[in-house]
Amino acid sequence: MNLEHLLLKDINQAFQNCFNAQPDESHLTLQPTRKEFEGAYTLVTFPFGRITKKKPGETGQILGEYLVKNSGLIEGFNVVKGFLNLVISEKAWLDVLNYALNTEKYGFYGPRNEEMVVEYSSPNTNKPLHLGHLRNNFLGYSISRIMEAYGFSVDKVNLVNDRGIHICKSMLAYQKFGNGETPGSSGIKGDHLVGQYYVKFDQEYKKEIARLVEGGLSREKAEEEASLPQEARQMLHDWENGKEEVVALWKKMNGWVYQGFDATYKRMGVSFDKTYYESETYLLGKNLVEEGLDKKVFYKKDDNSVWVDLSDVKLDQKLLLRGDGTSVYMTQDLGTAELRYQDFKFEKSVYVVGNEQDYHFKVLFTILKKLGRKYADGLYHLSYGMVDLPSGKMKSREGTVVDADDLMNEMADTARRHTEELGKIEGFTPEQLSELYETLALGALKFFLLKVDPKKRMLFNPEESIQFHGFTGPFVQYTHARISAILRKASELEIDYGSLDINKIDGLHETESSCIYLISKFPAVIREAAENLTPSIVAQYAYDVAKEYNRFYTEVSIFGEKDPDKLKFNIAFSALIAQTIKNAMELLGIQVPERM
Repeated sequence: MNLEHLLLKDINQAFQNCFNAQPDESHLTLQPTRKEFEGAYTLVTFPFGRITKKKPGETGQILGEYLVKNSGLIEGFNVVKGFLNLVISEKAWLDVLNYALNTEKYGFYGPRNEEMVVEYSSPNTNKPLHLGHLRNNFLGYSISRIMEAYGFSVDKVNLVNDRGIHICKSMLAYQKFGNGETPGSSGIKGDHLVGQYYVKFDQEYKKEIARLVEGGLSREKAEEEASLPQEARQMLHDWENGKEEVVALWKKMNGWVYQGFDATYKRMGVSFDKTYYESETYLLGKNLVEEGLDKKVFYKKDDNSVWVDLSDVKLDQKLLLRGDGTSVYMTQDLGTAELRYQDFKFEKSVYVVGNEQDYHFKVLFTILKKLGRKYADGLYHLSYGMVDLPSGKMKSREGTVVDADDLMNEMADTARRHTEELGKIEGFTPEQLSELYETLALGALKFFLLKVDPKKRMLFNPEESIQFHGFTGPFVQYTHARISAILRKASELEIDYGSLDINKIDGLHETESSCIYLISKFPAVIREAAENLTPSIVAQYAYDVAKEYNRFYTEVSIFGEKDPDKLKFNIAFSALIAQTIKNAMELLGIQVPERM
């Protein structure tokens, strides 16, 4: 049951009967009524003067009078200039509630037989996941859940950058300074251990430059003659040529990193259906380059390098293959896109990658279109802004990045401290408290990072995110736990709210009507979040539902109700709110506790 759809159908009929006119559907839209006026939905009548031959206020008055008489959905109206504010009938609200109560996964859409691939995470194997990766992973996973709720079949994929000069820097530093230590011997998580050697390379490189400068070289000359970068480039060359001991070291250190990544992903609550590795894809794309040359889409320069000229679409010339025949990132991404389409035959493919890669993806998608790839129209770059901390920008090579594991640990500790300060730990076992702190920590972290429009750069404040009031994950989680306590009490009192007869309910509290209005919006929220690939819409919705329910909780005595039917209603209504909050939060990848 879609209340807005039914309202628009009745309004359309009103236009035909009152004005013998068919309104333009693009103008026939409803918006929420402003708080200072009575009503739930507002129709703006200004665009219809041409077909009604009336002033906007008169148009609204005529439509309102017709709807009150002829639509069972409307029990009242008021006109403010050209705004027709519609008061929904109590029966309509109860019908919405009854439908939602009796519909499994209310708000979710049926299968649409369309395949979507969502790529996210895309880490490098020379360092652990950091705060920026958290936003990336949470966005990617949430988008996947939202698109599934919208009816898509979703494949979650990861492209791991496991090769290149940056990987060799960690390997070289370990080879020179590691003394054979392992995650087991050092007690350090594998991805963190390898990350330390990436930092170590930069530190030793700076020391080498300083020594050369002290020896009389200019800084520019010292950077050019320093041996460490040269050795790293040689190691990359050896890896590409399959030198046995280099490949063995690469496999060993990458293995440590993958074990670390797996533990972090598990704690974060994200997963993948398929993982691609750049070591297996970096040679892909050369066939597409040959195809592009044959089609005269690409061209060769005198040095034998291959280029594409995109000046016709206001992009510049782009290198696709070096003169020596080696690939560049663009070559690899062309090949990977082709491979991914062969694997999944998708209608849509979303790349969750930071906005510093905006230009790269514009070029990638344009080249694929020039090559005649039909799937190129379904490619989309979900470009998101960077995450800053109060202390400023992060730099991984200098060791100033906030590791994802460290931040999650800090969040769990902050959740513990806040919960203890509020005195909310009675009746919990140590194991239950540990689980609760983890649930609150991850909920706070995910909600804070997802409540902001992805395109916006954001400042992450750990202390603010964990608060139990305001626009935070713990506030929404607490509301669910509050309702769970109500349902436990109802069970103890043996109140059979599942047998509620909605037809026996007469008289809704204003907060109940406003909550049901929000319930009715859930399908539209999922659609809007899916079509815009924006989880922040769901986060705002979950918060709005929780906030409005808490107003109901404050103003209505749930168990003080003497009418047994209304008592059942109070409980069933609360249970539906809890389920809606749970479903919305799951779309964000957030768990909601039963007790807090």
